[in-house]
Amino acid sequence: MRQACVLAVLAGLFAAGCGGSSEESPPASGGDAGKQLFTQNCSNCHTLAAAGAAGKVGPNLDQLRPGPDLVTRQVTNGGGGMPAFANKLSDAQIKQVADYVSKNAGS
Repeated sequence: MRQACVLAVLAGLFAAGCGGSSEESPPASGGDAGKQLFTQNCSNCHTLAAAGAAGKVGPNLDQLRPGPDLVTRQVTNGGGGMPAFANKLSDAQIKQVADYVSKNAGS
C-alpha cells in the first residue's frame, strides 16, 4: 500500500522537461558516480540536499525518501510528467542513481 501511495505521489508531481542534459557523460569512479549522474540529470527538477540540488519541479526526494526499486522504476520508465531515462542512461547508471538517492535522501 505504501509503495502504491509513493508511486502516486511521484506520478502526480513529476513534470515534463526534467532531466538536465541529454548528453551522456561517463560517470565518476567509485561512490561519486551516482552523485554525478544525479547532478547532471536530476538536479534541475529535484531537491536532494546531499547533492546540493534544490529543484522545485519534481518531488523533494529528501521528504519522499524513495527506495532503490522505486527510483529505478521511475527513472527507467518515467511517468506523471517525468521523462524516461532508459534511452539516456544505461542500466548500470540508473542503478547508481537509484542507490545514491535511496542512501542519501533525507540524510
